[in-house]
Amino acid sequence: MKILLAVDGSSYTKKMLAYVTTHLEMFSGDNEFTALTVQGALPPRARAAVGKEVVDQYYAEEAAKVLDPVVKFLGRHDLKVKSLAKVGNAGETIAKTAESGKFDMIIMGSRGHGALGSLVMGSVATRVLANCQTPVLLVR
Repeated sequence: MKILLAVDGSSYTKKMLAYVTTHLEMFSGDNEFTALTVQGALPPRARAAVGKEVVDQYYAEEAAKVLDPVVKFLGRHDLKVKSLAKVGNAGETIAKTAESGKFDMIIMGSRGHGALGSLVMGSVATRVLANCQTPVLLVR
């Protein structure tokens, strides 16, 4: 199975990773894991002011802060994981990546705001669910 792990470095990501590693009967074996982090795009004026090279370096550093600990943690549990970093709207980018990469499942942490909280605050998980056909496992 190809599994996309949507990670952002938050405590919700840590809970999701803990769930995956404590349920190895479901998630080990021949599964192919890819950890994806999505950085929000910097405003156009900021990008223009500092230049493409500085912006690209910033995105790479921010992605490494999230992905490196994930790869290290999963490696300690004998799970191999590929790293992937993208820039854009998190919910839409996760959904598009899952669809274009033909992933069998997305696993992500969720705050669990409920219907009213999601309506008012928005939710990455809600956007992922609304924008793709790939099954999603939310860990709260």
